[in-house]
Amino acid sequence: MASAFESSLSSSLSGRQTLSATAPSMADSLPSINFGFDELRDRMARFSARFDAFIEQGRKRVLEERNQFRMNVAELQEDQRMKKKDMEILQHKTNTHQQMISKEAAETREMQAAIASLTEQRDRNKSMRDSLQQQIAETQKEIEARLAAQRAHAQYIESQSRFNVPELDFWMQNLCLKIEGAGQTDRLRFVYTHVDEKDWDREAWFELSTSSRDYDVRHCRPKLEREKVDRVLERVNETRDLAVLLKGMRELFVEAMKS
Repeated sequence: MASAFESSLSSSLSGRQTLSATAPSMADSLPSINFGFDELRDRMARFSARFDAFIEQGRKRVLEERNQFRMNVAELQEDQRMKKKDMEILQHKTNTHQQMISKEAAETREMQAAIASLTEQRDRNKSMRDSLQQQIAETQKEIEARLAAQRAHAQYIESQSRFNVPELDFWMQNLCLKIEGAGQTDRLRFVYTHVDEKDWDREAWFELSTSSRDYDVRHCRPKLEREKVDRVLERVNETRDLAVLLKGMRELFVEAMKS
């Protein structure tokens, strides 16, 4: 604005000087007037400088306040995040503590149940121990009685074997028979040959148990019908004649080989 005013003033002055140079004017006789343009220009320049400084200070203050606001917001967000994390940690600890309490309560109940079960089992074991002791005593008496019977039976067999040795040799030769041990003290294995017409060397055998007074056939090869074996044993136990057993079993093996 000051520049436009000054340019217009200069133009009027230069025009006035041109007119005064060409022709005399009445303005030359007028007194000179000082409007104070220089002072006005200085004042306006100082105002512009102060205004610019004010604007700059305001802009800086706004920037500082905005930065401070952002920092405050960031701090608040960080505080909120830390508090949230602390709350999560506290909740986790609370849950863990509750779980530990529940676990300890469950373990306490289990221990109490186990103690009650062990107490009950101890009482049952005590009662069973007393019963077993009584059964052991009775079983011991029964074992002693059976041992005595077995010893008596063994003595009887031994006394009879002295008289039956020639007869036993006779049946072993005529029945193609041999006697072996069966791996146990109360068992004998009787092995036959010449029972298969197609293969005279093929063997057939049975195991005789002498653990009791009555004879009993436990195993045989080839396998025979149990009913037929029981019928032979029934005749043997009635007659107490071992020859009946040897002949009867050979006849069963021959029959089995043919079939």
